[in-house]
Amino acid sequence: MPCLIVAPININAAEGVVNFGDTLVINPKSTGKGYNGSGGGNTGNFIQTTNVVNATNTLDPDIFDSNNAGNA
Repeated sequence: MPCLIVAPININAAEGVVNFGDTLVINPKSTGKGYNGSGGGNTGNFIQTTNVVNATNTLDPDIFDSNNAGNA
């Protein structure tokens, strides 16, 4: 089935998978964990973030959050 894109597309950065059209399976090839403070992970063209006090909890007692076993 063809893909019809009728709106403007604006991609600033693509560190993952960008797919237009048909696909059967999209699997992650790598995983990672990042700690962002308040408003640190925002994406977009016009962002305004106001933070007074924030703290990021980096305590992570589990061993595996996301594994890639089987993603060839």
